[in-house]
Parts: sequence; C-alpha cells; structure tokens
Amino acid sequence: MRSKKPAIGFIFLTLMLDVIGFGLIIPVAPKLIETLQPGGEQAAAGTVGLLAASYAAMQFLFAPILGALSDRFGRRPVILIALFGSGLDYFALALAPTLWFLFITRAINGLSGASMTAASAYIADITPPEKRAAGFGIIGAAFGLGFILGPLIGGFLGDINIHYPFYAAGVLTLLNWLYGFIVLPESLPPEKRGKFSFARANPVGALAGLGRYPLVAGLAAALFLLNLAQFSLHSTWVLYTSHRYQWTSRDVGLSLALVGIGAAVVQAGLARKIIPKLGERRSLLVGIAIGAFAFLGYGLATQGWMIYAVIAVGSLGGIAGPACQALITKSVRSDEQGSIQGALAGLQSVANILGPLIGTSTFAYFISDRAPVNLPGASFLVASLLSVLGFFVAARVLRKHPHVPEPPPLVPDAPVA
Repeated sequence: MRSKKPAIGFIFLTLMLDVIGFGLIIPVAPKLIETLQPGGEQAAAGTVGLLAASYAAMQFLFAPILGALSDRFGRRPVILIALFGSGLDYFALALAPTLWFLFITRAINGLSGASMTAASAYIADITPPEKRAAGFGIIGAAFGLGFILGPLIGGFLGDINIHYPFYAAGVLTLLNWLYGFIVLPESLPPEKRGKFSFARANPVGALAGLGRYPLVAGLAAALFLLNLAQFSLHSTWVLYTSHRYQWTSRDVGLSLALVGIGAAVVQAGLARKIIPKLGERRSLLVGIAIGAFAFLGYGLATQGWMIYAVIAVGSLGGIAGPACQALITKSVRSDEQGSIQGALAGLQSVANILGPLIGTSTFAYFISDRAPVNLPGASFLVASLLSVLGFFVAARVLRKHPHVPEPPPLVPDAPVA
C-alpha cells in the first residue's frame, strides 16, 4: 500500500498552487482588461469585479457537483481532471483575444477551482478523527504561502510581460497535475462510495443536505457569517489603507505578506499544538473571538504601524478554521464528505459575492459627505459585528450538541462495486 505522505504533500501543493495561480494574476488583471476594452482604469475596475463575481458564481454552482462526483467515483479523478482544466484555462487567459472570451475562461477556472471540495474530502479520508484538525491546518498554510508568493511572482513577471503570469500559472498547475498523476493514491475505497444523486449535487439540494447533520448546519451558518466578514475585509483592504494611511503598493504588499506568513505559521505549526490542548470546540470559539477583536483593531487603528501589530496577534485566530472542519468531518459519513464540503464551498462562494458588496458600500458611504460621521474603518467594524454573530451561532450549536454525533451508517444501496 502506498504511503499517505505523498498524498498529503500533493494536496498541500495543489491548494498552494491554486492560490498562487489566483494571486499571480491579481497585479496584472486590470492591465490585461484595459487592453481588451476601452474606458481606462475606471471601466477596468468594474470589469474586475464582474470577473470575480463570475468566478465565485461558478464555484457556487459546481462545488457541490464536484463534491458529489468525488463521493461516487473517488477523489483522485475529480482532483486530477479539475487540475488539468485549470492548467489549460490559464493558457487560454493569456491568449484571450476579446473580453467575452476572458469571461468564459474565468468561469471555467471557477468551475475547475471548485476542486477544493474534493481536496478537503481527501484530507478527511486519510486522517484519523483525532488528527483531523491538524490535517485541515494544511489548507490554511497552503493559502498563506500562496497568498505571499502569488502576487510577488505575478508583479515581477507582469513588469516583464503582461501575459507571463498567466503562462507561469498554467505551467505550475500542469506540473502539479503531472506530479499528482504519478504519486496520488485514491483515498476513498469503492465500498465506501455512494451513488451520484442530482438531489445532492445541485447547490440547493446540497445546502438542504446540511439539515441531515444539525451540528454541521449550525457550524455552516457560523462559517458563512465569518466568511462574509473576511471577504468584506479583502475587498476594502487596499481602499482603506490607501485612504487612511496613504499606503503605497509596497506597503500593501508587505501587509499581505505578513498575513500570509501568519496564516502559514499558525495553521501549519501552532494549530497542531494549540488545538489538542484547548480542544476543538474551545479552539473554534477562541479563534472566532480573536478574529472579531482583530477586525475591531483594524477599524480603530489610528496609525499604519498598528495594523501590523493587529495582523500579528490576529493570525492566532487561524485556529478556528481547522477546528471547525474537524468537528464537521467527524460527524459526516464517508460517502457524503464530498457533498458536504461542496455545500460549504457553495456557501463560501455566496459570501464571496456578498462580502465585497457589504464592505465596499459601507466604506464608500462612511467616507462620503452623506455619512453622519467620517469613519473610514466602518467596514471593519461591520466585519467585527458579523464575527461576533458567528461566535454566538457557533456557541449556541456547540452547547446544543455537547458531543460530536457519530455519523449514521452507510445506507444499504450506497456502496458501489
């Protein structure tokens, strides 16, 4: 039997390269759009938002489908096919002749990017319940490292040629696909697979399926509120720091690099030590509380240097994600891990659409003449409030379910030969 270590390494690399590929194009996407449509920076800014929305919408639609397919056919084929599609799509982005073609390629990338659901289910398959929080910590670590490397590499290559970051993302993704094709073993044996069902695969059905697991449904609601807060921060970070502290692109890049380093250190290292000591339930609540205070600190900081201090402390809130995923996967059947992860990814996509609207509209209003008080950090205060609501939702569901319920047995007609 193959070792599981190459599999964990591949999943980590897959998630990191996915974030790197996304981050590579951030510095050059507006410039590429400007070459394909008239109107200059203002028109390009609007198109960037529409492209991001189309990407998130495709993830909402297809994350449950890919998750359900991985429950039926196994994680390996779904991950590898999606990776191959992403690699080809980056080359298509580099060669996009028109704006509408750019939207098509971005939508396809959102579809293939939904493979994170299968990757999350893979981690649940190969890690024992008591080590699952540490296993899910690699997701945060991968995002942290990818968040550092992606924009840095993209900015450097984009200064040489606007198309180079897209080619680089394509090459990296296809190399990872080849590596996975060689080393990645299947994690879900045939006897633990379920039948594919459109009722579970469509986004509405997938979300309704959360109701079969009351603990999961409650934690999913808390995660949705936390994701709203997080995506609100993402959309206003540059606007806020430029407006309030007159930060340059270099300052913004340094702050984001520190965010990535903090996520990598906490979720890949400290989470393995903190979560076992505190327990998953307490780690979840402590992590959410730290995040709520971090948002408050961002919104009230009077000097730019304070932001760095808040980032350093706020990074400890990263223990909440792995702890929450561990609680969820422990109470879900093996043949429904992909479907549940797909539903969670669908909710995250909805938050990815709504969060930026909440953040940018709040920021725009409170720096305008119409606002009763000039408060540039209002969007971060709203994010803090959303986190507090998430805390109370999580605390209530954990109190209602003092023990993680055992997942129900496989139904008789679920296994496939």
